[in-house]
Amino acid sequence: EPGLFLVATPIGNLEDVTLRALRVLRDADAVLAEDTRRTKQLMRAYDIATPLVSYHAHNEAKRRESVLGRLASGAALALVSDAGMPTVNDPGADLAARAAAMGVRVFPVPGPSAVLAAIAGAGLPTDEFTFIGFPPPKSSQRAKRFKSFARNKATLIMFVPPHKLIGTLEDAHAALGDRRCSVCRELTKVHEEFWRSTLSEARAEFERRAPRGEITLVIEGYDDDQPALASDEDDDDDNSAPSSSNVEDAVRSLLEDGASPSDASRRVAKELGVRRRETYGVAQRL
Repeated sequence: EPGLFLVATPIGNLEDVTLRALRVLRDADAVLAEDTRRTKQLMRAYDIATPLVSYHAHNEAKRRESVLGRLASGAALALVSDAGMPTVNDPGADLAARAAAMGVRVFPVPGPSAVLAAIAGAGLPTDEFTFIGFPPPKSSQRAKRFKSFARNKATLIMFVPPHKLIGTLEDAHAALGDRRCSVCRELTKVHEEFWRSTLSEARAEFERRAPRGEITLVIEGYDDDQPALASDEDDDDDNSAPSSSNVEDAVRSLLEDGASPSDASRRVAKELGVRRRETYGVAQRL
């Protein structure tokens, strides 16, 4: 069947691939891969010989039109990321959006996900959660980003490089208070670990032993009973509306992370409880 197939691939354990994913990879005209070397390992393990095409953030602009042309001509193309679900915190999102806008059918082929594996095993509330991708690399930017979630009751999930873990824990603690958290390492792999405690204790633990491997950090959301936050110090009371500077900081942080003005305004409006018209105006001005 022609279309763009978004195929989830294992995040560590090759046995996690689904039967449908294998069939789609085998039957596709080509597989668009973020890292062809990594995808070859999966395809060799299951005797799949479909042609591979390198498609990643650094060559996307050059190859996008030819890929869209093949889709428009009726090709069946499978898109995979390094691991997990393509288009989620992944450059393939733009391709999927453009294909859909052209009238090409886009088929998600769900499967392994570091986000869902982490929230499932973290031991924190799962009824509502927010995935924020990779926090900004600079401490000042991370602090602003975390402050924008200070009163969000949803559990937070993020990807953190090992060398950024200590700084991320420090900034989260300063902005959010000493909340419960789970440091999820090497999910589905031999050395999988869920280290559950608080932000301050996590910092102490991973200062003692250097963090290694791929890390997904899960932090509990705001609780009405938790002590006052550092970000509340300048508020007149707990129920005061967010200041214009808070709204602007939150929108700017998301824009710097690559969000579109529309997406940034929608997310900040939801998180801070303000009108989207206000946040969109800020996004357009910035």
